[in-house]
Amino acid sequence: MLLKGYIKNIFRPECNPEFESVHCIAHLDQDISEVLPYLNAVLGGFEYVKDPPAVIFRTQGKFITVHGRKIAINALKDEAEANKILEWLKREINVAWENREGIEPSYEGAPKPKVIEILKLLPKTNCKECCEATCMVFAARMAEGVKGPEDCPSLGAENKQRLEEYMCQFKFDV
Repeated sequence: MLLKGYIKNIFRPECNPEFESVHCIAHLDQDISEVLPYLNAVLGGFEYVKDPPAVIFRTQGKFITVHGRKIAINALKDEAEANKILEWLKREINVAWENREGIEPSYEGAPKPKVIEILKLLPKTNCKECCEATCMVFAARMAEGVKGPEDCPSLGAENKQRLEEYMCQFKFDV
């Protein structure tokens, strides 16, 4: 077992204390830097940082960053959600470490959609029916995983299908 424990700190963002969500930083009892490329390979990290090593995951509107000595999670509902995610990560970290001999480490992040490729398939009317200021903003939000083809009311059936096919190759959840 690589990771035995952590001390967590739950807090509201200082810049906006009235936010409903909370953030969590878990300070790890052990340095887990060596497992990060294996964890990235197993879970398909959104982004991998080589120096200092860290892997970033995106799931359900959250960013989870795993560093050698800490884990940071944003946009949590409450402490119970933080506990659930931290315990899941602890299990995944330890399983990846135990199985590292059979895992090809990955030092790269997942491929990301290109805003321009999304924009090419949008109607480019800037109609604002999607609640975004322009089609370019919509495309950027879609590339981030916040919006989907179904969120553009003006999108024709053919381009909607092409956009769904393009986006399905990108993974946004762990």
